Amino acid sequence: MRPFLLGLLLALTLPPFPFGPLAPLVLAFLLTGGFRTGFLMGLGFWGLHLIWLPQSFAQLFGPLGALPFVPLVLVKALSFALLFALTPSPLARVGGWVVLEWLTEQGDLAFPWGFLGYSLVEAPGRVLAAWGGVYLLSLLVLLFAWGFREGRYWLVLPWAVLWLFPLPPLRGEEKALLVQGNINPLAKVQGELGEGVYPRLTQEGLAQHPEARLVVWPETAVWRIPDVDSILQDRYLLTGVNLYGPNRAVLYWEGRVLGHYDKVRLVPFGERFPFREGLGGVYAFFFRSFGLGELGDRTPGGRLAPIRPYGVMICYESVFPSVARTLVSEGAKVLVLLTNDAWFGPSFGGRQHFALGRLRAVETGRWLLRAGNDGITAAIDPWGRVVAEIPPHREGYLLAPYGLREGSTFYVRHGDWAVGVALTLFLLGLILRMRAPGWRNR
Repeated sequence: MRPFLLGLLLALTLPPFPFGPLAPLVLAFLLTGGFRTGFLMGLGFWGLHLIWLPQSFAQLFGPLGALPFVPLVLVKALSFALLFALTPSPLARVGGWVVLEWLTEQGDLAFPWGFLGYSLVEAPGRVLAAWGGVYLLSLLVLLFAWGFREGRYWLVLPWAVLWLFPLPPLRGEEKALLVQGNINPLAKVQGELGEGVYPRLTQEGLAQHPEARLVVWPETAVWRIPDVDSILQDRYLLTGVNLYGPNRAVLYWEGRVLGHYDKVRLVPFGERFPFREGLGGVYAFFFRSFGLGELGDRTPGGRLAPIRPYGVMICYESVFPSVARTLVSEGAKVLVLLTNDAWFGPSFGGRQHFALGRLRAVETGRWLLRAGNDGITAAIDPWGRVVAEIPPHREGYLLAPYGLREGSTFYVRHGDWAVGVALTLFLLGLILRMRAPGWRNR
């Protein structure tokens, strides 16, 4: 029971909960223990961290919507059980934990949620992500936990510094109008996009804020670009377009499409359905139960590339550090996230998704403009601070400051080197354990 409770406490140190400062203290008790400890801890951690899934899906689709929650939590708990079984020493576990996080970002079933580095998302110390990404933050949290376990209580001082030091101000010279339509997600699936909402809100917003030179609408906002030239008046429009194949973002100006980006990282079991040949009957049952008809797979984009200076991410892509890093490497001067978090319903999933995406601004040293169908619509500066936002679950518009920035952070240039350090610690921990007196007799 104790590992299960520790898992619950660890989940409370990650967004959207406010107990990030306690993360290394909780982890200090989780650096020993085997398979059973890891499994019970994983049940507590993932059960609370992902509780938004049955909350949101059950409201949208009825009781059957909660079913995917159980196998997902069991699989994630099993991954922690295997981690604990394979890491017999605290040092090996520190390194192995970060390597496991990195592995969850890879492959077709990637689900990069629950990284320990996000416990620092409200701390000024998150700026260290510019040097090594969220994986460096995870490694630091675990190293502090290891130090506390070893009795090095003086580490409380540098840990406190990460939460208290001031960040210098940043000013955004450019202005964008971000529009939040607040359209029901099921209506969107059934083709009712409420397209008139966006021109109306844009006209109202530009009348209030004529200084905006860019207008941003969220993911799948319209079927096609409406006649808005008289509203935009020489301004750029960046919007999601709801096509039958790709999930597309389009840059529009004076009657012309200047460029587009098709979403590359599709949501497994949402925008594409893995193992469909073998699970076709299961998928059909759920589609009928949810009233969704026969859903087909979205067509993924060919490559990650900015649209002129705009590094566009679409919804799920914002939780992948590699996506934002690649966009900036390819020349993006500002990140723009188009999303539809209405699928999270009344749960805290939308706020959690928002918090995870904030670190992409820090990692890349870029402003992040976030336009959500029902929120959270916001502007985030390169230090990860939210400088302007619209409350969720209402329609509206926001004048958002941003800047077009040049150059690259250390993380953009050198990538996930912190994972290499973690792998080294994992191997070193195993070697030291095997060389310990009496190890072979245990």
